[in-house]
Amino acid sequence: MSDRGAIRVGISGWRYAPWRGEFYPDGWDQDRELEFAAGHFGAVEINGTFYSLQAASSFRRWHDATPRGFRFAVKGSRYLTHMKKLKDAEVGLANFFAQGVLALEAKLGPILWQLPPNLGFDAARLTDFLDALPRHTEDAAALARRCDPDKLDGEVVAETGARRTIHHALEVRHATFACEEVVALCREQGVALVVSDAPEAWPYLEDVTAGFLYVRMHGSEGSPTYHGRYAREALDQLAAKVDRWSQGGEPQDAERVHPERAPKRARRDVYVFFDNSEKVHAPYDALALAERLGLDTHGGDLSPPPGRRDGEAGA
Repeated sequence: MSDRGAIRVGISGWRYAPWRGEFYPDGWDQDRELEFAAGHFGAVEINGTFYSLQAASSFRRWHDATPRGFRFAVKGSRYLTHMKKLKDAEVGLANFFAQGVLALEAKLGPILWQLPPNLGFDAARLTDFLDALPRHTEDAAALARRCDPDKLDGEVVAETGARRTIHHALEVRHATFACEEVVALCREQGVALVVSDAPEAWPYLEDVTAGFLYVRMHGSEGSPTYHGRYAREALDQLAAKVDRWSQGGEPQDAERVHPERAPKRARRDVYVFFDNSEKVHAPYDALALAERLGLDTHGGDLSPPPGRRDGEAGA
């Protein structure tokens, strides 16, 4: 038995015009871009669900385009996080899960709740929201049946073929969340506090709060958010941290706000997504990290072009 949990390295989204002819081969069918990405990564984030409700047929198509063992992280609706600001969430959550999330079946990974940078920490509000989140697919199906069908594009998916755990991750972007109370609340709820690397943009926290880790890499130090290629040394350091987390522990130099470490486990699953997509760095950084961790990227010659190799700034 492996002494590590499952490690899945991937990208945030997969449909970016500048990637065509560079990461995606010249002439590659745009409708098959997910298939190409899934041939080299173990997971991707679905970004479209953040902006609007999607058709159930899209979830089924995404499921069918990816191999067994693949995982989708699904971004929670900004209607709930940015507009409602976590308040009165029940109908919005019902619509979110009814749109087709359950059609991903065993390929459904964590749900990512990305908070806006102008939303400060309110303990009661956050607790109420986390309490409302379904923790199993059966709970999500029951919630979906309370949706407003007029808000959905056609089919409502409110059934699940099997009882599976639904994991949730919280990405905070306001300085008031960098406190012991948030860590304690996330631990109590079993919600992963995202390790979100965006130098100087929002808090960077490595407190372990759940049975899995969720890491988002938004760009290297000294670059605007979503830009910047990660240098060799940064990827080496990240690989060492991911390896330690996957073995159920924490790095000795972990940047925590809570004085207590999380209890040691036999292993933890780790998701790492690169979101430094503005300069086409994300897929190459993801491949470089996967290589350091000994993960299977299914072969293929995906070496970055000149100027995009490890440690080079790129165009």
